Amino acid sequence: MNAFLYVNYPSWIKPEIFPGVPLLGLIRWYGLMYIFAFGAAFLVLKRLLKEGAFDGPGCTGIEENRTTEDDVVSFISMGIVFLLIGARVFSTLIYDTSGLYWKKPWLIFWPFDLETKRFTGLAGMSYHGGFIGGLIGMIVWCRIHKKPLWRWIDAMCIAIPLGYTFGRLGNFLNGELYGRITTVPWGVVFPRAERFSSSLPWVKEFAAGIGMSLDGQRLANLPRHPSQLYESFFEGIFLFAVLWNLRRVKKFDGFIGGSYTIGYGIVRFVIEYFREPDADIGYRIARDSGAALYTNTSLLNISTGQILCFLMIVGGIGILMGTRMWQRRLSNDSV
Repeated sequence: MNAFLYVNYPSWIKPEIFPGVPLLGLIRWYGLMYIFAFGAAFLVLKRLLKEGAFDGPGCTGIEENRTTEDDVVSFISMGIVFLLIGARVFSTLIYDTSGLYWKKPWLIFWPFDLETKRFTGLAGMSYHGGFIGGLIGMIVWCRIHKKPLWRWIDAMCIAIPLGYTFGRLGNFLNGELYGRITTVPWGVVFPRAERFSSSLPWVKEFAAGIGMSLDGQRLANLPRHPSQLYESFFEGIFLFAVLWNLRRVKKFDGFIGGSYTIGYGIVRFVIEYFREPDADIGYRIARDSGAALYTNTSLLNISTGQILCFLMIVGGIGILMGTRMWQRRLSNDSV
């Protein structure tokens, strides 16, 4: 076997940081990554505060009315609360197909397994739900504190991608949200991925192509795209770098917010072709109704995430056009 044709997921990585240890075993990588994510976002916002991004370029307002670090903490805290609520509600009501949460909505935030009573935390979060929830939280906070909405949203949108990097790393450490099967040399064999019968001709051919031995295996676990790492880099580090530089050429409030919405939508839409859709949902739009989910057979097979990303792109364009028109109107009124 040629070890360079695929990578085995490290056996020592478990969803729990301290597996088998009482109480400490409840601490999971994904939850820890949320802490890192919010910490990274706060550090970016703190840097933007020093640059005067919240008060606008050249703001010389009364000192006690200028933005403080406490304002930033309050702003991001409300955004986080609404983000978590939105992410959980969207995940349970949109992505869960059992109908359980529509019948028993109080279970949306119930952190225990109904049968075993075991603590599971709030397993299942939706990015798009978090996006909507976080947006609502920022709107509410700016309304309460009488702050310029789009200027503050612009600042937050610069900070979000860097935090998002850690969220997808958490998914990788949990061994979840993996991609479709692949022959690329960095493909990863995830322990909980769907297995295929070793007797199938296409499975034998696939395994032979990557040097994987199927001797004695009734079911084959084939390597997958590490789509969590793709997202961590492109939706996180790459998008952050783009927006961080765009802040220098920002012409009007709302420019960064619109650019982030479009940028994330485009990048995520493309990566969805490498990520396997949820088995219970499948494709929302499919060229072939029987198309397999574990491999990409057509660019016309569209997932739920891609539909939501398309709406983000359209919404981002609307934000840019709307905020630009509003800025021009204000400029004309001031003349």
